[in-house]
Amino acid sequence: MLEIEEGVMRTPLKVVIEGVEGIGKTTLVSKFPRPLFLDTEGGTARLPVRRIKIGRWEDLIGTIKEIRESPSVAKTVVVDTADWAELKCIDYVVHKYGKTSIEEFGYGKGYTYVCDEFNALLKGLTSLTEVGIHVVLVAHAKTRKYELPEEQGQFDRWEMKLSKQVAPLIKEWCDMLLFCTYKTIVLTTEKNTRKAMGGKRVMYTTHNPCWDAKNRFGLPDEMDLDFKGIAHLFEETPEEPKQEESPAPKAAEAKKPDRPTVARLRSLIAESGVTEGDVMAVVALKGHYPAETPIDEYADDFIARWAIPNWKKIVDAIAQSKKGGR
Repeated sequence: MLEIEEGVMRTPLKVVIEGVEGIGKTTLVSKFPRPLFLDTEGGTARLPVRRIKIGRWEDLIGTIKEIRESPSVAKTVVVDTADWAELKCIDYVVHKYGKTSIEEFGYGKGYTYVCDEFNALLKGLTSLTEVGIHVVLVAHAKTRKYELPEEQGQFDRWEMKLSKQVAPLIKEWCDMLLFCTYKTIVLTTEKNTRKAMGGKRVMYTTHNPCWDAKNRFGLPDEMDLDFKGIAHLFEETPEEPKQEESPAPKAAEAKKPDRPTVARLRSLIAESGVTEGDVMAVVALKGHYPAETPIDEYADDFIARWAIPNWKKIVDAIAQSKKGGR
């Protein structure tokens, strides 16, 4: 008899967090439900997390089997990182077959064995989801030149720092692949030259020609690098409709203090007798930010290097604008 199921199934997630060096991948995953890190490279040493240090490939496989037998030890198991795990897998394959290096196999045959072993790891991680544990693979990202057949010219593309045999396995295996990076802000100076500045940390959730990403949960294409944006995916029961908060608790909420640069800019605004809307209009006119962007979302570097040094010119531009509008 056919056993037909219907509706959304809330099962543990298989997640890949890919990102540039130092972006905060491990810190992000440390916010997941009760994580246990299988640390293959020592990247958790400065974080107050629970960890098991992994020295060899056999240790990683054996640890996963032990966790499956005692699923109460964690709600999330994290392999940090996948690329270091692959290096241990390569060492294992080389010694298993009595070779001196993976290249000694010839014609890519060694990586076929690596692929088989890594597939066994992914099956082991999947078995953890069957006992109610979320699993996460953290991976470093690297760039390589890429060229689309239908287009002319090359461009840089971010990929997982893994072999071309293992990376596709991981991408197919996971429910969600998040690419974490810095969003670059391009500013136009007074001399009409363009300058790239480091922006905020973001995570991308859908595929782009410049990176791999995916999700099965209808997430926005771009999100702040913050666990709050995906926390609802890890709730054990469906989210109940939120009741409207009474005015009293809202009034009691403490306002988050301004960053020092924003506080200085607001002080100048108050002293000059202009409004934030006036300043936003000038900033938009110069091509720095869209007109609807509030000043507390301006980058610190932008405020310190452009807004404050050019404050007199900004006030003059506001005055000229108001004079012309009469």
